[in-house]
Order: sequence, then structure tokens, then C-alpha cells
Amino acid sequence: MGLTSRALEYVVLVTAVLCVVLTVWLWPLLAGRGLLPVLGRFVSIGVTQLAIVCALALGVNSAYEFYGSWDELLGHNEQAPAPVIRHSGRDVTAGVRGGLVQAAGPQGLDRVPGLPTGPPEKAGRVESVRIMGRRTRVVNPAFVYLPPQYFQRQFRRQRFPVVVAISGYPGGIINLAQYLRVPQTAGRLISRNAMPPTVVVMVRPTIAPPRDTECVDVPGGPRAETFFTKDLPDALKSAYRVGHDPSAWGALGYSSGGTCALQLAMRNPHVYTAAAAFSADYRVRDDLTTGRLFGSGPRAAQRQREHDLFWRLAHRPVPRISVLVASSKRGEGGYPDTMRFVRAAKPPMAVDSLILPRGSHHFTTWRQEITPAMKWMGTTLTFPQDVAPRPHKNGRPAS
Repeated sequence: MGLTSRALEYVVLVTAVLCVVLTVWLWPLLAGRGLLPVLGRFVSIGVTQLAIVCALALGVNSAYEFYGSWDELLGHNEQAPAPVIRHSGRDVTAGVRGGLVQAAGPQGLDRVPGLPTGPPEKAGRVESVRIMGRRTRVVNPAFVYLPPQYFQRQFRRQRFPVVVAISGYPGGIINLAQYLRVPQTAGRLISRNAMPPTVVVMVRPTIAPPRDTECVDVPGGPRAETFFTKDLPDALKSAYRVGHDPSAWGALGYSSGGTCALQLAMRNPHVYTAAAAFSADYRVRDDLTTGRLFGSGPRAAQRQREHDLFWRLAHRPVPRISVLVASSKRGEGGYPDTMRFVRAAKPPMAVDSLILPRGSHHFTTWRQEITPAMKWMGTTLTFPQDVAPRPHKNGRPAS
């Protein structure tokens, strides 16, 4: 049984319940003072606690997608191959096994309501894949939403803008589809011509679970920023018809994912020219989940300042990007920093805000923000993008 399968969750949960029941039922028989009764009590308590912990761990992993397989849990991740493989055609994941984007199991996608059904040229499609990091050597799970136009004949050579949607920490990609309803919202807006046809890629902010890497290149550790600014774009461009110009790329996220979106755009405007952030932080700090993100020694403080967006606005050239920040006047502690960021921004950076009268750090708030944020992305990213080369009969692209 797979690590994230419902069958395994049910088996472990039933086992935990049975262990509790048996412990209570057999406890009178283990009430003596001899060696065997004492050992029996220790064994019954230990087995019961182990079963309960395993059931809780599987539930948490299923909700937050820390590990997607037994191999990933045991550290047996396959290494990402070096070559970038370009593909054309309509079945975009069937031909990329062994490349930088690989077809994956459902990863919980089969439990999400409201996803496209029917012919992809009419409804679009959501694919479950793994992104292989050529430089960082990591494997990250992802969902990819492809709009109906991606499969239609008149758009067969068209490259599409792409929104990289980033979940919060410790949430996984399933939260973007199930609770924030990112692909469902994109499909609805595109069908109503309220948003241009756009590819949406759903990823988690950490590349080294369970550590919170905050989209930072950790000295001597995980290189999360490199993954998001080099590996991820290279992999997507190798497998999908997405734009090659920075005007085609935007990042969107909530909580830690919103922090990542802002950091990625402000630090890498040559990759992402738009960012939409819900309930984001404007500084990256160390805590118990991150460990030392900036290393140690005399350069650590400067590395941390470089990830302070207020410091960057005052001491670094302002990037030519568009930013949307969202918060609530009441119920969100980050509202003062959000307004401070809006006031500190200056040209050539364009900043818009989405401020609710009341909200919280929760999906009930973020679901009110996702529709206007996706519309905003649609007006910010450039479509149509350039066209893909016309393939030869042998399948290779024309020069």
C-alpha cells in the first residue's frame, strides 16, 4: 500500500483502535506484580502508543503532503537527470518519463471535487506530476492545470502564461486544489473569458520536508530559491508550452507561499514579473521549523537583510514587477506590515492591494481573495506569448 493511500490510513487507524480496546480489555489480566505481568503492561502500552502515533503521523502526512512515497520517507529519492528534454504534442506527460517532469500517482488529486471532466479540449485537465530539479537534485510533487485552449487545434503552437501557485507551510499541494480551489477557479474564470488561458502549476514551498525552507538558498543546505527560479522554470519549459519570456511568469501563494511569491519576484524579476500574496510576511526569519536559513558567521546577517523586503526597497534597485498584496483590517496580525509595504513601494514596481474588512489566517479568508487575485494575474501576465517551433515529421522542432 502506498504511503498516502486511504487503505493504509484505515488499516493503521483500525489497528490503533483495536490496540486501545485490547489494552483496556486485557489490563485486569496484567495486574499482577510478577515479571511477566509487568512486561505485558509495558508491551501493551508501547504497542498502543506506537499505533496511535503512526495513525496520527499518517493523517498529518496525508493532509500536508510532507512525503509522497515510502522511498521519499526513507530518503531514497531518485536523482534528477541532467538533460533537458523538449516535447511537443497533446499528451504532455506520457512522453516525459525520465525527463524533468514525470507523471505521478494521484497524490490526493482523486479526492478533490470540481476538477475538469470530459474531453480536455473542452474542459481542460489537471495532471499530477513530479518536478525533477536538475541543479538542486530534488524531486518535488506538483499539480499542473492546463486550460482547454492548450488542447485546441487553433492554439496548438501557442505558448501560454503560467502562474506558479505555492501552498503555505506545512500545507501540501492538495490544499491548493481542495481548499483554495485554484484549478477550479482558473477553469471557471477562463470559461467566462474573465481570465486569459493560463497554465497553473501548484507546488509546496519546501523542497526538503519537513524543514521549512522559505524559498531560500540555505548555505550548505537546500537550495530552494534555485529550485523555484531555475529548476522549476526549466522543467516546465521542457514539458509544456509555456512562455519563455518573464512577462509570462507569475507567482501566487498564501501564508508562507505568499512570502515566497513576493521574495521570488522581488529578488528575481528576470524570472517572475508578477506576484500575488495572501497573508504574507515581508521578512524571512529563522524559527524552529526553518533552522538556520542564512548560515552563520559575519555574512549571515547580510543574507538575512537581503530577504527583508523593507530593507530591499530602501537599499536595492526597485524591480520592474507588479505585486498584489492581500490582508484584512481586523483578524490578521500582518495588516500593518502590508500597508507599510504598500506605502514603501515605488516605481517602477506597481503595487495593488486587496484588503478585506475582516478575515483570518485561514482558507475562509483566502477563498475570498483567490478569484480577484487570479483575475489580476490575468490582466498582468502577457497573453498570447511566443509560439512554439513547428515540429518536423520526425518530431523534432524546426529551427
